[in-house]
Parts: sequence; C-alpha cells; structure tokens
Amino acid sequence: MHGMVPDPGPRTIAVPDPALVLLVGPAGAGKSTLARRCFDADEVVSSDNLRARLSGSEADQSVSGLAFRILHDHVSRRLAEGRLTVVDATNVERDARRTLLDIAARAGVPSVAIVLDLPIDTYLEQNGRRPGRTVEPEVIERQTAALRSALGRGGLEGEGFAAVHRLGHPEDIAGVRIVREPH
Repeated sequence: MHGMVPDPGPRTIAVPDPALVLLVGPAGAGKSTLARRCFDADEVVSSDNLRARLSGSEADQSVSGLAFRILHDHVSRRLAEGRLTVVDATNVERDARRTLLDIAARAGVPSVAIVLDLPIDTYLEQNGRRPGRTVEPEVIERQTAALRSALGRGGLEGEGFAAVHRLGHPEDIAGVRIVREPH
C-alpha cells in the first residue's frame, strides 16, 4: 500500500448560515439536482421555476427579465430576514453574479459559489436526459465559454465571494455534502 492515497470520501462544503449560495454552471451541469439533494426546498430560488410559474414553461426565455426581477426581490427579502438562500441559475455571467453579490452585501451576509465545472460533453449529455426541458447545444456552448472565461481570469475569488468551491467531476457533485456553520 506504500504510495497509495486513501479515498477521502465525499467532499464536505461548509456554508455559513445565513449566506447567499450561488450554484454556477451551464445548463445540464446538475445544479437543480444538487440543490434538491443538499438544501431544503424553501431555501432554493430557481430561475427555471420562476419562468415556469410566469409562462408555463421553464424554457420560455421571453419572461426571463421578469423572472430575474422576481428572483432578485425574493433573494433580497430572504437575506434581509437572515435566511440561507440558494440561487439555482446558471450564474455564468459576471453581471449576473455581481447583482446577487451586491444584494448579499447590502444584507450583510457572505456569499459562497459552488461551481459545477465539468467537461462540455458531460453538460450536453446530461442536458439530453433532462425530461421536457432541454437547452440548445449552442446555448450550453456559450454558457460553458462564459464559465471558462470567468475561471480563466483567476477564478471567482476576486469577485467578493467568501468562498468558492469547484466540483470538477460528476462523482464530486453526486457525493458532496453541505454542512451549515452559524454566521
């Protein structure tokens, strides 16, 4: 066994409570699955769910502007109340993250990013298995390019996050455990 590195087991991510948690990754990354598995349903604010409530379809981009205004209002209210809030949206664009980071700063709570940084083929494959809500491959390619650009500029650490956690393999995502630490 000399030279063998023991399997560290599932990865644990400590999240301050309260905090803003941004799930970051292209469509098909597994953000909603991670959110359902690791957080209470009432802690998660989902752009897809808001679009579905507004138009009947999670994929209806025509209502995205209104959906994100509602999302920002809901996040602001929850954080002002001192409640842990998870944003389930791609969050691959700096401007989208900046708006949410500003909301958290105004509420006086830290922000944490959980980045689902997988190979593009994995995003495309997982997207194809999503029942009734697939995204065009070109959109995923653009989202992946935006994520790679953000990570290539030195990561998200310089944007004001208290912590940035990168999950680089589907097994990491499937096995991650979230623990809350009082803030």
